[in-house]
Amino acid sequence: MCNPLMLLSTGLQVVSAVSSKNAADKAAAKALEAGNFNAEIIERDIDLLEKSQNIYNANFLVSQNRAAINFERDIQSQARVGFGYAGVDMSQGTPIAVLRQNAREFDYEQKVKEFDNSVVNMQIDDEQESLQMAADLSRMEGGAQAAGLRAQGTSSLLTSLANTASTVSEFPGAFRRT
Repeated sequence: MCNPLMLLSTGLQVVSAVSSKNAADKAAAKALEAGNFNAEIIERDIDLLEKSQNIYNANFLVSQNRAAINFERDIQSQARVGFGYAGVDMSQGTPIAVLRQNAREFDYEQKVKEFDNSVVNMQIDDEQESLQMAADLSRMEGGAQAAGLRAQGTSSLLTSLANTASTVSEFPGAFRRT
């Protein structure tokens, strides 16, 4: 005679195994989703850095142009006016040397600013690359966690099915109709 309790127990083991597998698959999907969500947030930060870099570079160009205009208007013109007011011939000698020295100092200051600008751009580029790696890592971690959870669910399913098969083989008479 078929033992109804044994049959019910075996059926519940199979249902429980399938349920565990489904729960593990859902948890894996959520882990993958969380990894992707974190990566998207990090990539948003990369975009913000790109925008701030563009703004910084635009401001730098404006600053360089304004500095050139101010240099000519304020520094060089004042030197010319000063020498002209003093009655010094500006076509040769000290006035020209002063104007040249002013121009060399201005060029040096501009080159230092250009170098500083390039350093800031390298720092921003490095930060963007670091953030991209963090985003990729977040996706990988989510994928690894998802794979682990799926494997855990599959292992649970196989273990439960093996236990069920073992129970059936231990009590063969419990599942036969008489």
